[in-house]
Amino acid sequence: MIAAQTRSLAETFQPEGQLAKAVWFVSLALVGTALMTLAAKTKVDMVFVNVTMQTFAVFAIAAAYGSRLAVATVALYLLEGALGMPVFTGTPEKGIGLAYMVSTTGGYLISYLAAAWVVGLAADKGFARNPVVMGVAMLAGEAIILSLGFLWMAYLLGFEKAFAFGVGPFIVADILKLALAAAIVPAVGTLLKRR
Repeated sequence: MIAAQTRSLAETFQPEGQLAKAVWFVSLALVGTALMTLAAKTKVDMVFVNVTMQTFAVFAIAAAYGSRLAVATVALYLLEGALGMPVFTGTPEKGIGLAYMVSTTGGYLISYLAAAWVVGLAADKGFARNPVVMGVAMLAGEAIILSLGFLWMAYLLGFEKAFAFGVGPFIVADILKLALAAAIVPAVGTLLKRR
């Protein structure tokens, strides 16, 4: 049987008092959006394609924050982008704001909300320190991201192009990123628990 704690990593260190909790929540959400922006701008050269670290950031944030804070963080990130802040991959060069969000990457961006919720639920159940359970939750999150991203891109470009440009080249890289997140967050949780 897989043992679980009862709180996410972020909740473990949450301060007492309503005001302190609110400041903590907003602060972590802002830190999360900064990490997502940095991840969106970080490109890793793979054999056939360049990938960003965005899905890694979504999964790591969800695993560390839990569902409520992770979804709020992703929603704030999307709001920042919708308002024209250059937080997404390729912004401002490829456009900004809502025009960018309804382009071919729009399905992926919106899917981050659902993926953060799924992975965050596993963290809420206390599995943030278990790399196997987090890996399974992240695989489910990855399936959501690729499915919604593909469907939106297929609507705009057709099924063949959507798979060729939006799914196929990224499967291996995305699995590596989720494995990294599934290993790092539990390791950090274990280190913090020892302190």
